[in-house]
Amino acid sequence: MKLLLTAAALFLAPAAQAQVAAGSVPNTFDRPAVAAAAPARASAPIISPAAAAPILTTPANARSEELLREIIGGAQAGTMPYGLMTDDLAGKVRAQEATVLPLLRGFGGVQALDFTGSQSGADMFAVVFANASTEWIIGIDGSGKVAALLFRPAQAPTAP
Repeated sequence: MKLLLTAAALFLAPAAQAQVAAGSVPNTFDRPAVAAAAPARASAPIISPAAAAPILTTPANARSEELLREIIGGAQAGTMPYGLMTDDLAGKVRAQEATVLPLLRGFGGVQALDFTGSQSGADMFAVVFANASTEWIIGIDGSGKVAALLFRPAQAPTAP
């Protein structure tokens, strides 16, 4: 599990930087914990959870699931499909390929891939593999290329 968290952190940071270049996408993974997260930098505006864009029940891009399946499948086969990504994102993923590809292969086969919502133009998916449950965000730019790609271990549901 520690390897999964480390790889997710490695994969998230560069992709988040790619989002900044194309526009700001709120971190919907941590929406309830915004105030409890690390202290905001002085230059970053503080966004309250109420100010965040609503989560929509329809995909922002009809091809998001198809592209996500292609990326995961390619990575598990040992060949990341960089042609589906913007040059910026592809460069950042290439730099982490030695860590990310073995991690994704170790997850095992995809058992379920379910759309969970859309926010600020990015689509969110729950992906259950044979050996891991994960959450993914994929953002597609105007030219149809993947501009943002984030994943992390799925969060355990909280008790009411």
